[in-house]
Amino acid sequence: MHLNFAFSARQILWTLSFAAQLVLLVVLLGRDRIRRYPLFTLSIVLFTLRLLAEILLSGRMPVISLQAIFISLADLAVIVDLLVVAEVAWHAFEGARLRTWLIGSVALLALGGVLVWQWGPWPAWQQLSWGTLLGKLQLMQLLAQKGDTLVDVVTVGTGLLVVLFGSRFKAGWRTHTQKIAIGLSTAAIAWLAIQGVWQVVAKTVHPQTQQEYERVMGLGGKLVNANKVVFIAVLVWWIVWLWLDEPGAAAKATPDAVLVAETPSPTAGVVEEEQQ
Repeated sequence: MHLNFAFSARQILWTLSFAAQLVLLVVLLGRDRIRRYPLFTLSIVLFTLRLLAEILLSGRMPVISLQAIFISLADLAVIVDLLVVAEVAWHAFEGARLRTWLIGSVALLALGGVLVWQWGPWPAWQQLSWGTLLGKLQLMQLLAQKGDTLVDVVTVGTGLLVVLFGSRFKAGWRTHTQKIAIGLSTAAIAWLAIQGVWQVVAKTVHPQTQQEYERVMGLGGKLVNANKVVFIAVLVWWIVWLWLDEPGAAAKATPDAVLVAETPSPTAGVVEEEQQ
């Protein structure tokens, strides 16, 4: 008997990614992690919304309107992701000196700015139609692409700092902050590597026939699917570690519970006197 699955790899990966994000949101809500990581939770909600928009709106709206929605969500995601990196760094290096904060932030942003400037092609500014809707969408898309690269570079740098120096502050091994930073850095490294490979392919491979062109585009699709697999693995990583409590969390909760149990009720003496 031969089994015939009508689902493509893209559909399977979309379903797994969407399901994993829903499970992660349940974990964040059920384990009360939202209060500590509100921006991280917001980024997951926004990514889930983008997945829903991709499947619900594609083919049901005019192309220009659809692109405007997707590009606007991408620009918003860049801003939220930058705030997530700041949130992780705040929890990881809480108590660090202001001078250290400033030096680290400026260094990461400068490194990210240089790499963004050298990474990928830039459009010919004279050819952009600034007064048209298409020109504005192109500018917004450029900001989303370059901003996403900047976020990835800053994320990798922040994750490296958290792994190396987080134990000196409040982001030691097995803490939620370090696990979030490792997941973010892994996803960022994977996407930067895929972009680098694609740029090399675009510069070195020049298809001459339709078959060669389809082969190159097929390689691009495989790279995108590989990035989705890495992100699903990152989601599973977050689900597992954010479900578990940090080391010492039970010990911190025990004294409070004992104190509540040993604190006499205000009405306890009155009840005892009435019984006597």
